Amino acid sequence: MSANSFAPERYGGSRKLSSRDGAWFDRRVNLLSPGDEPLDVTRFDIESAAERVAPHIRRTPVIELEPGALGVGGILTLKLELLQHTGSFKTRGAFNRMLTAEIDESGVLAASGGNFGMAVAYAARALGHHAEIFVPATSPLVKIDKIRGYGATVHVVQGYYPAAYEACVERAWETGAAFMHPYDQPAVVAGQGTLALELSAQAPALDTVLVAVGGAGLIGGIAAWYASDVKVVGVEPTACASLTMALAAGEPVDVEVGGVAADALGARTGVIGLQIAQRHVDDVVLVPDEAIMRARTVLWRDAKIAAEPGAATSLAALLQGVYIADPGERIGLIVCGGNADPASLDDGTPEAGGGYAGSAA
Repeated sequence: MSANSFAPERYGGSRKLSSRDGAWFDRRVNLLSPGDEPLDVTRFDIESAAERVAPHIRRTPVIELEPGALGVGGILTLKLELLQHTGSFKTRGAFNRMLTAEIDESGVLAASGGNFGMAVAYAARALGHHAEIFVPATSPLVKIDKIRGYGATVHVVQGYYPAAYEACVERAWETGAAFMHPYDQPAVVAGQGTLALELSAQAPALDTVLVAVGGAGLIGGIAAWYASDVKVVGVEPTACASLTMALAAGEPVDVEVGGVAADALGARTGVIGLQIAQRHVDDVVLVPDEAIMRARTVLWRDAKIAAEPGAATSLAALLQGVYIADPGERIGLIVCGGNADPASLDDGTPEAGGGYAGSAA
């Protein structure tokens, strides 16, 4: 085992975190920096975040497709967030969290083997902070290498995302570094909501927005911005139905996660995203892995868009028929990430490696 590789018991001893303990731990660690925060996110928060992060992020483009494009109904507008720095929307939340936190020489910490880890590493380098990223050993190697490439110290934790998360929490208590949650901190959700602020200016006539769901940070930010003025529909893989089950239970619940998009969408629903979804998300639909990979192939074949599986999930809802567009309905599809092995695009196979890396949307 290398110097930067840890067994889960290294941080956390024999204590095991239940889902209830996990929520408590999130709240305690959040107090380290920047202080106690309300759990809601408003349009004002998102407007403030947009001004704050504007010098650091890209205003990603949209493309409106002709009626019948990609073999589905409705008039599609694609928000190409895979062209964002580090290849996903996660950079928005990472910058907003860092720019509102009190960060000293101990820097920032995050647990993620995927897109959020890359975003935190990138933002920390840009802002001059030290970053430590705890990644589960099951993470795709291509994403671990990219995190290192952005200059972060990477700790590989044996096991799955919960082990990496617990190690990160313990390290935060030891060092006082600012803890960066992938999707369940108000500043992170507000940062993700800046995507919807942009989209509302770029495509003001949308009727519906379809968005892939993992931990509900992205859909929380989008729904908080639109605030029921536009229909927001979440799309989850059947193998990662976290928000579906949380809405049914009325609270976040632990679910088994797997499938082709688990490294991006496999997570326990966040408290913030759930509360926003209960007010402003119209529906959540489920799609099988086969539909996700078919959607990824269609995006590449017909539009030359190199989406990762999680980012193709929104289109899968239309291809699978679990969301049926009305004639003339204007639909925004969020293509939220493009961190995948290009070699897997032509044949539609999942990326090699993978596993539950916990970068959830």
